[in-house]
Amino acid sequence: MDLGLRGKRALVTGASKGIGATTAEVLAQEGCDLRLAARSENVLREVAAKIRANYGVDVAVHPADLRAAEDIARLAEASADIDILVNNAGDIPGGSLENLDETAWRYGWELKVFGYINLTRLVYARMKARGGGVIVNAIGASGERHDPDYIAGSTANAALMAFTRALGGRGPRDNIRVVAVNPGPVATERITTLMKAVAHSRFGDESRIAEIMADFPLGRCATTREIADAIAFLASERSGYTSGTVLTVDGGLSARG
Repeated sequence: MDLGLRGKRALVTGASKGIGATTAEVLAQEGCDLRLAARSENVLREVAAKIRANYGVDVAVHPADLRAAEDIARLAEASADIDILVNNAGDIPGGSLENLDETAWRYGWELKVFGYINLTRLVYARMKARGGGVIVNAIGASGERHDPDYIAGSTANAALMAFTRALGGRGPRDNIRVVAVNPGPVATERITTLMKAVAHSRFGDESRIAEIMADFPLGRCATTREIADAIAFLASERSGYTSGTVLTVDGGLSARG
């Protein structure tokens, strides 16, 4: 299926690994030129070099900490010509209410919640001035399947779901679609870290992650490619009448209730 993305320009945050790196690769396969943002400059450059070699698209690297207002402003200015924004950078700690202090909540939310909102605010204005665009938020299924052992993440994701729906309902007036993907458990280093925190909270033993993961659908996590393909489709002309929508890709976990 031709997604109609060839020649588009996309900014992907959190692009040094996991869902972000795979999303960048999928968009490059579809012919997008890329701007990649993350804190790890050396890793970003490795990702960019691989994509250039494999797909022949233009790839620019932007080391940035999206908790910092000045880095967000600089990234938005450097990416003023983009057609697609993929908000993906996030690092919210696992744990229950009793195990997370205010510092942990604020540190996680500065990147995953306010980082998304603040970058979107600047990019949206530029997209509107240029005539349109697409914003895709990679959020997380815990925003609808609430987890008391990942309470900071569940609460943050629920907020970003509301943000997506509110802005996505208004965005088409400016020819801007705003959509989101809610991944369930995905096979990344981060899911291992989170599951260890959940196991520690629930059992007092972080090594018992197999018991947490045993009930996943199909006996596995999603692959990063499965999530990245969903992001690329939502960003494409093939999904051109979709806005204010959150697509859940979690193997049916949320549907269990």
